[in-house]
Amino acid sequence: MIEAVSCGGVVIHKGKVLLLYKNQNGRYMGWVMPKGTVEEGETHSQTALREVKEETGVSAEIISYIGKTQYTFHGTNDMVNKTVHWYLMRSDSFYCKPQAEEFFSDAGFYKQHEAYYLLKFHDERQIMRQAYIQYNEMRNREFKEKYYKNKFN
Repeated sequence: MIEAVSCGGVVIHKGKVLLLYKNQNGRYMGWVMPKGTVEEGETHSQTALREVKEETGVSAEIISYIGKTQYTFHGTNDMVNKTVHWYLMRSDSFYCKPQAEEFFSDAGFYKQHEAYYLLKFHDERQIMRQAYIQYNEMRNREFKEKYYKNKFN
C-alpha cells in the first residue's frame, strides 16, 4: 500500500464556499474542494495555499487548521491510502478560474447548504461543515469585538 499526503482549503468569501467541478473526458467526476499533493520542502499550509491558487486562481489566507480526512483507493499499480489535511481559508474576492489542466471545468462560490449537497464525497461534506462552524464562530467573535469597541469607546 502506498501512503500519500495532500492538503487543501475550505475557502469562504462572504459566507459562500469555493467549489470546483471536475469533468474528465466528458465523464462526470463531481464537485470537490481544492486540494493537492505536498511537494518536497513544503509545509502542509504552504501546499494548501498553493493548491487553492493553482486549481482556482484564488488568493486566500489561512484562518485555521480544520483537521484531516483519510480514504483508500485503487491507484495504477497498488492501493493508495491518502490523508488530506484541511485548512479554513478566507478570500477577499469571488473571482475564480478553474484549472483546465486538472480537468476542472467550473468553479464558484456557493451557499453553505448548496455546497453541502453539491460535494461528491461524504468526507469533504463533513470537513466543510466543521469549517463552516469555525467560520461562524470567528464571525461572531469579530462582530462582538466591533460592537463592544464601538459601544465603550
